[in-house]
Amino acid sequence: MLTWPAPQIPALPGRGDVVRVHDSTTGEPVVAAQGHRATMYVCGITPYDATHLGHAATYIAFDLLYRAWLDAGHEVVMASNVTDVDDPLLERAAQTGVDWRDLAADQVALFAEDMTALGVVPPDVFESVVETVPGVQDAVARLLESGAAYRVPLEDGAGGSAPGLGDVYADLSADAHFGDVARMGSEEMAELFAERGGDPERPGKRAPLDPLLWRRERDGEPFWEHDVLGSGRPGWHVECAVIARDALGLPFDVQGGGADLLFPHHEMSTSHARVMDDGHGARTHVHAGLISYDGHKMSKSRGNLVLVSRLRADGVAPMAIRLAVLGQHYRSEWEWTDDVLAAGVARHDRWLAAVSGNGGPSPDATLAAVRAALADDLDAPTALAAVDAWADESLREGRDTSADEVGAPGVIARAVNALLGVRL
Repeated sequence: MLTWPAPQIPALPGRGDVVRVHDSTTGEPVVAAQGHRATMYVCGITPYDATHLGHAATYIAFDLLYRAWLDAGHEVVMASNVTDVDDPLLERAAQTGVDWRDLAADQVALFAEDMTALGVVPPDVFESVVETVPGVQDAVARLLESGAAYRVPLEDGAGGSAPGLGDVYADLSADAHFGDVARMGSEEMAELFAERGGDPERPGKRAPLDPLLWRRERDGEPFWEHDVLGSGRPGWHVECAVIARDALGLPFDVQGGGADLLFPHHEMSTSHARVMDDGHGARTHVHAGLISYDGHKMSKSRGNLVLVSRLRADGVAPMAIRLAVLGQHYRSEWEWTDDVLAAGVARHDRWLAAVSGNGGPSPDATLAAVRAALADDLDAPTALAAVDAWADESLREGRDTSADEVGAPGVIARAVNALLGVRL
């Protein structure tokens, strides 16, 4: 799958600090990359109603990590996916009378436009479920062969020409470390599994939490043929495990996404990766906080979405949107309001004014402060405050300009572009 155009990232003097992030498993700060090569998998969109502010905030957060890693001298490799075959997408296509492939293509294109406008670095590997089907089929067939997966009988009418081949589920008892990612109690896991796409009550399963690996053909649904599995389509969690394994190798440094992916999605996909690769998955799991609007978590099911494309169509500068998002720490839960957007617009205008001259206060301390903030769990609000302080001093009326440095505004402009993704 084609990505969007990569933004130009300016070179900066010096080098950034070692980046530490909050590990969702332990709750402790950890070094984000274990070696020179820094690897990251960020779970992508299901392409309908793209791109809302929740998407934007998540991808901006991991864009900061990508940029901080680059500044620290790492070779960065990032992978992401598009879940272009999934129940919600198929349901939306049926509701609107649009072919599911056309709906997915249209929304992926819109997502790419929004990411380009927001200055998000594209992933090095960007794959859809449709593209990944052969790899998923191979992985699921091998899990069946090893005994780490099993078949569940189908209801009447399902399964096409081979109804005797059931849906395929992972046997979580094959993974002695299942639960190590989210570290939740059994009751909480059961509740979240049911809320977030799981089927704990499915007859024929060995255990309620066992997740679907391969869904057999149903009438009106897309399917792919396979001689062992039978006609069908991939389950949700296994697609990410396969894409991450093939794109990054196992283990990789960081698996990221919104906080609602910690369980079941990241728990399950990590379990699949461990079983497929005899014990390896992501070293660290990092999660962005969820955004609310009108008093409720922003969600497609509720419909309380703020779309990046709508804000852009209304004339809001994309960099002002990005600054509005960066004004909140990526792990925090916060609410999108008119005041949040106004603060982003005002900050954008002020920074533009501050870098418009030829000279200004020394940029050295500001650059160091921005680097230090991002190295400390991607603390964008503290980084923004450092740039605010430089801009305030630059624009202060009556200040002594005798010690100004020629070219300082250019250094600041390149710094906020390279590290914060804000083009001025």
